[in-house]
Amino acid sequence: MKILIDGMGGDFAPEEIVKGAVKAAHEIDETVVIIGPEAVIFEELRKNRWHGDNIEVVDATEVISNHETPAMAVRKKKDSTIVKGMNMVKDGEADIFISGGSTGALLAGGLVILGRLKGIKRPAIAAWFPRIGKEGNTLLLDCGANVESKPEYIFQNGLMGSIFVEGITGNKMPVVKLLNVGAEEGKGDDLHKEAFEMLKASGEAGNINFEGNLEGRDIVFGDADVVVTDGFSGNVFLKGSEGMALAIMKQFKSKLTEGMVAKAGAMLAYSKIKEIKQEFDYSDAGGAPILGLKGAVLKIHGNSKATEVYYAIHRAVDYVERDITGMIADAVSKSESITSKLFKSMLKED
Repeated sequence: MKILIDGMGGDFAPEEIVKGAVKAAHEIDETVVIIGPEAVIFEELRKNRWHGDNIEVVDATEVISNHETPAMAVRKKKDSTIVKGMNMVKDGEADIFISGGSTGALLAGGLVILGRLKGIKRPAIAAWFPRIGKEGNTLLLDCGANVESKPEYIFQNGLMGSIFVEGITGNKMPVVKLLNVGAEEGKGDDLHKEAFEMLKASGEAGNINFEGNLEGRDIVFGDADVVVTDGFSGNVFLKGSEGMALAIMKQFKSKLTEGMVAKAGAMLAYSKIKEIKQEFDYSDAGGAPILGLKGAVLKIHGNSKATEVYYAIHRAVDYVERDITGMIADAVSKSESITSKLFKSMLKED
């Protein structure tokens, strides 16, 4: 197995990318392939005193920035880390591609170079969301791949998310819920009402374990294993939650360092404060998969450091070994009859 990682993707590349790759490579038998300017990557490997035999370097002279138009950059920058990485996965030279680079370029490259799985309407970005007071994480999708959505996109998000969670965690019947403005059936706009009916029918057919609507405030308490929505709502919820968590932790730290009494109290409660911080920490999540492509792609945060890279490589091994892409392709083909029946019934109602 070859795990390909974008050596120039992210705010702290290539230093943190290489550091995380070296740490992971010491623990796995699989080969880690770092793509980027050869001289730069080899210099970082030297700094990290790497002398093993399961890290390879592939030369790429260009980088796509967040300020470029994704589709245009993918077409023009043929020797960029993202374009070259996607082509390596397509040609079978690598099994999975990890990148902290431009999300837009990753999506554009995935669609143009890898293409969608047969039957998949749109790929989706899935992200792990921490559960407070419970073990594990909740998978949220779509987190921004499709800001304009259709009911069938959300329905397929439920299918893909359920398969991913089962494949990665071993949970045979992950609970799937639809993010909505209320928990009761019949809530939401037409988009979410129609998506609800499709998810419900799929649940009744035994394809997924769908348990209805979920309000945003309940996600953090782990009431579902998979939460599905459109890309606009998912992205707003995810970014808003991240901002709130950061603000709370910043304010918490500020209040605990205001005076000697507060500092003394903080010292006494240090272990518990550390536990709270860990519950909000996403560094061990292992990246956000872009589901629905004809190849395995993991997106890590642009500000990822070595720890995030390390965990992403370990998660990538599970992704490939369990053939998540193949599992999604099989499940979509089996669910097509349900989808077509629902479309027919909706057309009759209209």
